[in-house]
Amino acid sequence: MDKNMGMFVILGICLVVLLMGIMRRKAEFLLNFLVRGFLGIIGIYLCNMALEELGIACAVGINPFSVLTVGTLGTGGLGLLYGIVFYNML
Repeated sequence: MDKNMGMFVILGICLVVLLMGIMRRKAEFLLNFLVRGFLGIIGIYLCNMALEELGIACAVGINPFSVLTVGTLGTGGLGLLYGIVFYNML
């Protein structure tokens, strides 16, 4: 094995290690997004039910845009969605 081949092998191993690190971060980000989205759907449903019991006629729909908002922003996204609905009630 000559010098150039050894350098390419070392470079390949380094790239594989970097790729593994990147994939782990993306998997963690995707898992966090999915968990926040699922919990956001449950939160929207529970808030809609609580507001209905209180007699307040406003509800946030469960659709891909609201799931995307809550999945990306978390509880702040949930507050944002209800803030927009309450603002439109004024």
